[in-house]
Amino acid sequence: MSGTNAASGAAPCRFAHYFAICGIDTETGLEPDELAALYQWLEADRQGRDPDTAAAGENFEQSPLKRTFKSKVLAHYPENVEWNPFDQDAVNMLCMPKGLSFRTQADSREPQFHSFLITREDGSRTYGFVHTFYEEVTSPQICSAMQTLYQMHQAENPSSATPSSSSSSMDSLASSLDEADSPSSSTCRSAACGGYDASRDTLYVSKALCLITPMPFMHGCRRFLSQMHRAVTAASPPPLPLESYVHNILYEVPLPPPGRSLKFHGVYEPIVCQRPGPGELPLADFPLGQTFTLLGVENLVQLFNCTLLEMQILLYSQDYQRLMTVAEGITTLLFPFQWQHVYVPILPASLLHFLDAPVPYLMGLQSKEGTDRSKLELPQEANLCFVDIDNHCIELPEDFPQFPNKPEFIQELSEVLLRYGISPVGGAPPASVPTTTTTPGSVSTRHPGLKSQQALRELEDDGRNGNLGGEQLAVLELLQGNATLERLQALAKRTGVRVEALRGVGGEGEGQGGRTAVEEEELRNAKLNVQLREVFASRFTTMFADYEAFVIQSAPDLESWLTNREQMHNFDKASFLSDQPEPYLPFLSHFIETQMFATFIDNKIMSQWEEKEPLLRVFDGRIDKARLYNVRAPSLRSSNYQRCTVLKESAQAIEQRLMKIDHTAIHPHLLDMKIGQGKYEQGFFPKLQSDVLSVGPTNNNRWSNRTATAQRRKDRHRQQTEHLTLDNDLKEKYMQEARSLGKNLRQPKLSDLSPAVIAQTNWKFVEGLLKECRMKTKRMLVEKMGREAVELGHGEANITGLEENTLIASLCDLLERIWSHGLQVKQGKSALWSHLLHYQAREEKLEQHQAESPVSNGPERRKSESSIGMPSLRASVIQDMRHIQSMGEIKTDVGRARAWIRLSLEKKLLSQHLKQLLSRQALTKKLYKRYAFLRCEEEKEQFLFHLLSLNTVDYFCFTSVFTTIMIPYRAVIIPIKKLSNAMTTSNPWVCVSGELGDSGVRQITKNILEMTFDSAFRPHTHIDAMFKCQNLGKLTTVQLGHDNSGLLAKWLVDCVMVRNEITGHTYKFPCGRWLGKGVDDGSLERVLIGELALPNADEDFGRGCRTPDMQHSPGQTRRVSITSMGGRGYKPTSAQIQEAIGEAVNSICKHFHKPEKERGSLTILLCGEVGLVGALELFFHNGFKSARLFQKTVFVWDFVEKAVAYMESADQMGDMQETAEPLGLTCVSLCHYVSAINSSPRNIGKDGKFQLLVCLGARDRLLIQWLPLLVECPVIQRMYEESALLRDRTTVNALIAVLQTLHDFPITLEASLVKGIDL
Repeated sequence: MSGTNAASGAAPCRFAHYFAICGIDTETGLEPDELAALYQWLEADRQGRDPDTAAAGENFEQSPLKRTFKSKVLAHYPENVEWNPFDQDAVNMLCMPKGLSFRTQADSREPQFHSFLITREDGSRTYGFVHTFYEEVTSPQICSAMQTLYQMHQAENPSSATPSSSSSSMDSLASSLDEADSPSSSTCRSAACGGYDASRDTLYVSKALCLITPMPFMHGCRRFLSQMHRAVTAASPPPLPLESYVHNILYEVPLPPPGRSLKFHGVYEPIVCQRPGPGELPLADFPLGQTFTLLGVENLVQLFNCTLLEMQILLYSQDYQRLMTVAEGITTLLFPFQWQHVYVPILPASLLHFLDAPVPYLMGLQSKEGTDRSKLELPQEANLCFVDIDNHCIELPEDFPQFPNKPEFIQELSEVLLRYGISPVGGAPPASVPTTTTTPGSVSTRHPGLKSQQALRELEDDGRNGNLGGEQLAVLELLQGNATLERLQALAKRTGVRVEALRGVGGEGEGQGGRTAVEEEELRNAKLNVQLREVFASRFTTMFADYEAFVIQSAPDLESWLTNREQMHNFDKASFLSDQPEPYLPFLSHFIETQMFATFIDNKIMSQWEEKEPLLRVFDGRIDKARLYNVRAPSLRSSNYQRCTVLKESAQAIEQRLMKIDHTAIHPHLLDMKIGQGKYEQGFFPKLQSDVLSVGPTNNNRWSNRTATAQRRKDRHRQQTEHLTLDNDLKEKYMQEARSLGKNLRQPKLSDLSPAVIAQTNWKFVEGLLKECRMKTKRMLVEKMGREAVELGHGEANITGLEENTLIASLCDLLERIWSHGLQVKQGKSALWSHLLHYQAREEKLEQHQAESPVSNGPERRKSESSIGMPSLRASVIQDMRHIQSMGEIKTDVGRARAWIRLSLEKKLLSQHLKQLLSRQALTKKLYKRYAFLRCEEEKEQFLFHLLSLNTVDYFCFTSVFTTIMIPYRAVIIPIKKLSNAMTTSNPWVCVSGELGDSGVRQITKNILEMTFDSAFRPHTHIDAMFKCQNLGKLTTVQLGHDNSGLLAKWLVDCVMVRNEITGHTYKFPCGRWLGKGVDDGSLERVLIGELALPNADEDFGRGCRTPDMQHSPGQTRRVSITSMGGRGYKPTSAQIQEAIGEAVNSICKHFHKPEKERGSLTILLCGEVGLVGALELFFHNGFKSARLFQKTVFVWDFVEKAVAYMESADQMGDMQETAEPLGLTCVSLCHYVSAINSSPRNIGKDGKFQLLVCLGARDRLLIQWLPLLVECPVIQRMYEESALLRDRTTVNALIAVLQTLHDFPITLEASLVKGIDL
């Protein structure tokens, strides 16, 4: 194989690696396509039929002209290239995805062009470019075989001349492109020419010429292959044998060096291609203008957004090249990021089972003409973006964040397109593919009104119709007599080149600078490509200008980094998000969780020890340049849109390269060939001489030498690093593992498609899903616990509510993908909800059969949340489903499934519910194939265990998202245990308030007293009331009161318990005081402050383990509570009181330093157990003479009232007039506030009034002005002892200084606190 070595010597720098020819093998004859048979086997398995009978035998229902027959790679040159081994099966499958296609003389036989790519396991790509044409069948055996097949078809289907349409939706996908090739073909076939008669018809079969290249030089390859085909069909033979041209492009045409252009020669005309320089955007030769024309800017930006968020993306079109153009266009625009998941722009029919992949993918599916989108059954659609290219519409997933500055971004892209004469609306299809209407019910984002306007505009001025504006028309008339122009037109016609209508003056023949119209078009495409890409790249440069500052570089060397990659945090996400403008956050918080962003950061970290990845190098260069020009500084943290500033320069760079050719390759020349072989025969591609094509040139031309030297230098460097660092094999293993983290399978293996390999692929998916579940639950725990640790005073906060929501949304997406894997039959868009509905139907049937509720594997009832009073809340999968089903706000199955997941997570029952769901094994077997994730016992158990770990933290992901739904609440009022105090003849009422609103006053039916017994059979009484109102969010206060009527009006209340009957969250509102006139402080109503009640210790649902509550401020749990300090017989020291005040103020300060969405309840910090009001009460009670005089208790409010009365009387007598003006105003304000509180219609007691005064003073920043007035008032000497804190000037001044810090914050009070106060 000396030839192979010679061939491979300079392969990395060669323009093309292989030239291949695919077609019919006349020796083996007509063979049914094995891949089609395998496809039938898979389809039967999917539908639950016996696969073996389905795949056996011929399909005589279809006309033989419509069936798929096996194609083969007839020849490929050279035999092999060392670093790009030839994959025969993959090339054959992608060159002819539908197998061989037959035609007769009555059918259209226009040549077709398409491209494909093969992604190797290391992520590198090889591109293929295919020119398919029809060649006459000369073999009599094949003609007679086709005749026999047609007769058998007619015998089976005597009535049908036209083929019957297939019943299966997936069959229609697998069908060939035949109808799509020509608009007229259907009318032609249905006539006499619908069949095949060997005596009358000429038979043609498809043949494909293919170039396989390391880089996507699409235009150059397309022109080369079309010239090769022209050489075969032309009347006279080409100037040189075809071997010369193939040899030339394989061995003598190098890749253009970066930043240079190269000219090489086809059969008839030279071909020019250029390659971007090191600082420019990487090569992308697929026409982006066409992608925008097909989809429109709005749709394309939405598709781009879905790609960035790593959703499942399915492209759908009749035309292979369109699939490839859109797929490559979208991935090109991701710069500097790269798509990290399954990427198959053209999905052959035999690989349709890949749509079952429970991972993000970007795939292209060929549609059959007339196939109805609604009949297309896809395994999972919850997270799918479906792109119907031919109908110019997209169907989007339900809920995802929009790309930042989307309107301005679309505007800038539209302006670029309009400069090149392309409509930003899109949807103007080339005439070759007939458009069909959008399927009813699809979520189409097309603009119907614009389509007709677009069509009219096209008729007026579209290039394809040759219609021109007045001025251009006059110029064209002048040129009509131009002999040169006419000669060029004739030449174009003869050579088959279609020249588009004039672009500007004289565009028909030669463009500016003597370029042909084709070259003009290529230049225009290249300039448009680069300008559109620059607009996209500019967005990322702006958004991630400071990303480097947040990269965490903690490892000392590459080896230790690779070893600990999974355990390490590589990017400070929370700090990065806190530095971004508010409108960007929804998108960025999702995006920084993606695999493409993680890989980008990994590449950045590895660039310390390795050469920088090319995309990263370009991107970092751009950021450095922007920093140099100080573009970012003034707009830091601003959401103002910054337009791209380099559009002109980028287009000029390309134009200069194409105008001034840097390199010219060796011309094709005669080779040392045997005479007489490869004889020219018009219309037939000759058999090429393999011996001259398997060996490269032996002369030491410059570029191969240069490459060899560079390669030797690279090898030397590699050997040195092998000695210096760890063993290379081990390093490679680590590298692969690190880089494949989170990527399950990049590319399906095309060569071996046996059921065993498919099973192996599915096993990889199962392993990948489990790993992803482990990573996601771990991340959710670390982030949540991280924040709650901060609330205990440890470390820094590192999560926002937004980020938590992102993580929960990605968990919902993961569960949908797990439930979609290996589904037998698809029902609805959400696989999880479909399973739940099946489960619900079965359980309800069982309930009808059994009088009692069925015995379940898991506990169905939850014990009482509180040992006193609360009846147990039934917790079952069905119950939670009914709650979701009753929510009219949710319209779709995907939405219901997500709401159910959020509810289960909030109730800490997600793992238990899913275990219960999967315990019905008969149902799981009915719904899922044997390889499905949910039928892999061990993996399923591990998955449920990972989800169980989420029970250790508190989520409010249901309550905080569904804010408008109606929720039933149960309120239980528990009196102090003595039965005599529990009775009341008055009419009680309650008003519950939360972060989202209040319930309004709810009257409680008189004497609905219930009696329960605890475990020791001690009787307890309580009042139980149910009410329904709009979601109140997290509960904060309860107002409890009565009307003081009847003989037993006084009421001693221990506490109020309120439970959300959907989520099961129970809040406890301690009271421990009397309500009634002439008892305690005479209050008829009290505002009680509540907190989430801890579940009982005996409640063992995995819920007992729980982090401290979110509202706790740092240090609170570690300190003696104020209420215990002020308890009977205990007098706190002055130091303890001062510490309590300091802690309370500190908590309020910390509250305002948190992000707004994370703050919790301010009411708890003001009036709660360890709040500011309680601390100030202790201060005022210190040294207070509250001894009972004639059995009457004196309260602090009595002191305040007496002080105010003194000030008012002093003011009337004129004593206050000598005082300074501000002091006088302060007196007025204190008197005004006390009077407003006293004249309030509410029946609050004296302690309640003091609480209200403190809250209003803190809100209106008056507390520190009122304190000196109270201290100076002579009343203090009568009511306070000498040693009281309030009479110590130093202590009072210290208190004023502490309270001063609250002036920096906007304190707002809940409506329940200030109701009825008129200031």
